[in-house]
Amino acid sequence: MSTRTLPRTLGALSLGLTLALGATACGDDTEAARTVETSPTEHNDADVAFATDMIQHHAQALSMVDLTLERPLDPEVQALAEEIRAAQAPEIETMADWLTDWDEPVPETMRDHTNAGHDMGDMSDTMDDMEDHGSDMPGMMSADDMDALEGSADADFQQMWLEMMIEHHEGAIEMARSQQAGGRFEPAVDLAGQVIDSQTEEIATMRELLEG
Repeated sequence: MSTRTLPRTLGALSLGLTLALGATACGDDTEAARTVETSPTEHNDADVAFATDMIQHHAQALSMVDLTLERPLDPEVQALAEEIRAAQAPEIETMADWLTDWDEPVPETMRDHTNAGHDMGDMSDTMDDMEDHGSDMPGMMSADDMDALEGSADADFQQMWLEMMIEHHEGAIEMARSQQAGGRFEPAVDLAGQVIDSQTEEIATMRELLEG
């Protein structure tokens, strides 16, 4: 090898090494999002927290869907509400089954009281009782928020509902990302991914409906 080609060769080797290290670093960053290895059977505290909190989070979304009944909504909004119900009700049952299998308590939700025949005033009382716990859940509506939505005029309800549900979905996505990072139970991590995908799509739909 001549001395004239040596610097050029060394430069190429240096560039290749830099690119390789860069690719490795990118791979490390991707893996850093996961803090534990998943398991199809084993679970950890993050899985329990995710299921416990998301049951209550989903239940509030379903209570918001319940409030759309007998409201004069655009057909697209009503269809979206039913889509949310169809997705989240089975997910609640799935997460409740996990908690039962893990010998963990299944949380009481505001919707349990509503479905038992109590009125919205009782639901607000339940929300007050749960607010201390629910306040650390992203996107959760307060009792006052729910009262305002339930008591809103028909002319205002649809926009208020869409705005609140967008915020609620954004909170669920944040919770799901935390589960993806720290959860061990593979089905729960997979469910978190489904929540992110479906609710991201629903947020886009709701924003389009607001703009329309």
